[in-house]
This record gives sequence, C-alpha cells and structure tokens, in this order.
Amino acid sequence: MPDVTVPDDLSAAESEVINGTLTPEGHRLLARVYYADTDFSGVVYHARYLEFLERGRTDFLRLKGVHHTQLEEGQLGEPIVWIVRRMEIDFRLPARIDDMLVIETCVTEASGARVTMRQRIQRKNGELLIEAQVEAALINKQGRPKRMPKEWKALFTA
Repeated sequence: MPDVTVPDDLSAAESEVINGTLTPEGHRLLARVYYADTDFSGVVYHARYLEFLERGRTDFLRLKGVHHTQLEEGQLGEPIVWIVRRMEIDFRLPARIDDMLVIETCVTEASGARVTMRQRIQRKNGELLIEAQVEAALINKQGRPKRMPKEWKALFTA
C-alpha cells in the first residue's frame, strides 16, 4: 500500500492548503478563480471546470495514499494509470473571477478496475455551481483494464 503520510517538504498546514482535506464524506479542496480561468464574458470557461474537478480527484487520491507517479512507476507490479471513462456534468451557475470555489469529491462505488465519484463545485458561500458524476478506471500501458488492489475498495469507501 502506498505511503499516506504528508511529504517531508510540506507541513501539515501547507499540505491542507495545497491538497485540501479528507472529510467524513470524501474530500474538500479550495480553489480561486483566476483571470486565465475565464472567457471573454468574465465567467469561468466551461472546459476549465474539468481542471477543477481533476484537481479535486487527484488530491483526494493523493491524501488516500494513491499517487499517480507511484502507479506509473509500476509499484503495483506494472505501470498503470487512471483514465476518465465517463463523465456527466450539470452546469448550474457560472463562477466568476476571484470567486473562492469549494470542490467536493466522494466515492459512490468502487469495484474491479473502476471507481465512480460524485463531485460538486460550489462557491464558498454554498451556491452550487457544478454537479458531476465521474467514472475513472485503471489501465495498463497497453490500454487494458487493471484491477485495483482489494484494500483500495475499503480505502475509497471508508
């Protein structure tokens, strides 16, 4: 099982700022909307939400002890990577420059080579902006599905 400790180069407080925090439901990450995230109308460009969602999933996995670099290095027997297999997004309200966003991630199902996650992006004041269902899967370098270790199911649903 990968190490779940905070890297030596970050304090616990710095790790929380950068990686977010694990919650009883899953994971919570704060992010600010920057000028580069917006389009000509001043609202967040729709494709940028995918990046915010990706950060939430990646930091959730990192805090659970599942590191992309370790997977690619073959620490589970062969190099494997996560892919997004399916995503459904409901856009509710637009985010704007300087908004503070809360990205929430929780696992709704974990089995075999797949994990289904529910994600939400809201303003820090609680206004819901985005809801997404994401199915991620593990594959090897040949593109074939790779089963996750048994202990991950408990890790993801704990």
